[in-house]
Amino acid sequence: MKNTLAFITALMLAPAAALHAAAPGKPNILFIYTDDQSYDALSIVQKEQGEKGRFPWLQTPNLDRLAAEGVRFRNAFVTNSLCSPSRAVNLTGLYNHQRGNGIASNLRPFPVNNVTHATLMRASGYITGYVGKWHMGNQRERPGFNYHATYKGHGQYANCPFIVNGKDTPTKGWVDDVATDYAIKFINKQKVSAKPWSLVLGFKTPHQPWEPPDRAKNLYAGELARTVPNVNTPPIYFGKEIQEMKAKRPVPPTQPTNLGYFRCVNAMDESMGRLLKALDESGFASNTIVVFTSDNGVYLGAHATGDKRSAYEESLRVPFIVRYPALGDKARGRIVDEVVLNLDLAPSLLDFAGVPVPKEMQGRSWRTLLTANDPSWRKSWFYQYFAEDQKGTNVPDITAVRTADAKLIKYPGHKAWTELFDLKADPYEIHNRIDDPAAAPLKAKMLAEHDRLSREAGYQVPDFVDRPRNWGKPGSLAGDLASP
Repeated sequence: MKNTLAFITALMLAPAAALHAAAPGKPNILFIYTDDQSYDALSIVQKEQGEKGRFPWLQTPNLDRLAAEGVRFRNAFVTNSLCSPSRAVNLTGLYNHQRGNGIASNLRPFPVNNVTHATLMRASGYITGYVGKWHMGNQRERPGFNYHATYKGHGQYANCPFIVNGKDTPTKGWVDDVATDYAIKFINKQKVSAKPWSLVLGFKTPHQPWEPPDRAKNLYAGELARTVPNVNTPPIYFGKEIQEMKAKRPVPPTQPTNLGYFRCVNAMDESMGRLLKALDESGFASNTIVVFTSDNGVYLGAHATGDKRSAYEESLRVPFIVRYPALGDKARGRIVDEVVLNLDLAPSLLDFAGVPVPKEMQGRSWRTLLTANDPSWRKSWFYQYFAEDQKGTNVPDITAVRTADAKLIKYPGHKAWTELFDLKADPYEIHNRIDDPAAAPLKAKMLAEHDRLSREAGYQVPDFVDRPRNWGKPGSLAGDLASP
């Protein structure tokens, strides 16, 4: 990344007057993301899905407003469905196996010398801030940000201790309300600055242990979730015994769900309302790009699990909304079906900021998709997950490729687990067609695409993976560590 570092150095040495002169016309950026929010945990999606919606009673009016005033991407995915790795992809625009990313588990701090959208925008004259959940091990540093008001690890929902510009600071109240307060203070402070600003706000919601504020504690009382067809179809690596046991269970039309999860989502939505109001009142709304998404999806009972990590749809897919009023009516109430990835965030923000995108970044800017379709847009993409030493987790290494209507999932060292799904005919990924003679042409196509994309991404198992403690021992998920 020599060229990138040289670019940063040149910007840092530029006269302050030149940086101020470049500021007018540049958009401000507010990037907001939740933790473990399912792509369909939005009331606008529930309404769109109709009878197939799992949670028809869910209400997220402020996120619905954001979608009505902006662009909603229906096919947004993460390239690694795990908290810290996904956050590192957002920052760097690089796959997790890349040295310039450096995060392949939840256990390590983010490398402070990494090149990110924040380091580049800060060097180009932006005021950068990070508020809320950072979640890179127990790291205290927030590299690339002029200002930060965050906390270590997962923090806690009530009275969470924050770190404000390096100083330990006690707080009172629900953690996402507190983070919203800090975000609004940052926004209002920029009214006296001539520089554009970029703020990242990480909500803890709706990560477990699902503790909503008092105002939402009784919300949705007695509500049930509609049962999805794959509720008794566990991941293939669970083993045949569990799969056969689950398959024998009846599938009721509805079932209890974790209402605390949705109560947190509702309370977070209220915080979104406060943020949108603050933008309106500050005068920043018309020239501020607001991006909302989540660090990964979550199963919520689909595929007989509540985890993420693996490569089924509920884990990979995330909500994704972009609002930028300056683009006019073409970017208002628009729905986009092209596939966007968290890999695309950094290149997109840099594109809007007028900062050259480093050639090393592996995503691409979705700027053009906000107002028009793009026939040249990606038709397939590559997924990866590395088994990590985290208590209660038994998900093996995974590589996968997804197209608009098919998915191939491989488990390195476990060829017998390979899965092939026809997503058009089987959107819930129930029927593995890898050994189906009728699917042989699709199998050949997807295997070839997997090999092409893995080479293109430079896939390898990095040396900074934190392996499970039983890794390589008999009976472990490591298998023979064969290449994918």
